Amino acid sequence: MKKATKKEIESIKNAFLVRYNNAVTELSYSNAYELVVAVALSAQCTDKRVNLITPALFEAYPSPQALANADIEHVKSLIQSCSFFNNKAINLIAMAKRVVEVYGGDIPLDEKELVTLAGVGQKTAHVVLIEYTQANLMAVDTHVFRVSHRLGLSDDLSAIATEETLVKKFKSDLHQLHQGMVLFGRYICTAKNPKCDTECFLTQFCKSKDGFKPR
Repeated sequence: MKKATKKEIESIKNAFLVRYNNAVTELSYSNAYELVVAVALSAQCTDKRVNLITPALFEAYPSPQALANADIEHVKSLIQSCSFFNNKAINLIAMAKRVVEVYGGDIPLDEKELVTLAGVGQKTAHVVLIEYTQANLMAVDTHVFRVSHRLGLSDDLSAIATEETLVKKFKSDLHQLHQGMVLFGRYICTAKNPKCDTECFLTQFCKSKDGFKPR
């Protein structure tokens, strides 16, 4: 696959920043605690599904303190329509307990601290910080991975390697580029039947229509 040139990379970057200048996550939340929970639930699950689950979950457990003392079977019952709900319920309670015991009930807004929470890996931490603090970070989900490869921005085999490549190539405005690439991949540059002829504003930079997935 042909790689994007430096000139093309700059044009792609500018096009994303113009098109998605006000883009934010589609997950519903009202504070850092709710955002961490929503992002953790969104792993292997759609944002739309998470947004159907979280209202009842947040009503029952409106704070880390409440969730830390939750009955695990009740939490499972509230999130059972989400993929891997058993493990996610265990992690959510463990996450809340650590937030209460170590951080006084406040979500730590630092990557090194966030990844110490159960169920919060690098990608989840980055998504939280990108959304909540507009940190200059990149996170690579299936949409960003596919878009990156179709546009010739990366030929890496893993999401982590792709993230590193995008950071090197884009350098700045990473939080906005992440948000834009997610929405572009979700609604325009879709895995199946991408809207190349009707909605895509980057057709001149497209190198492939393959359905790339990280290994």
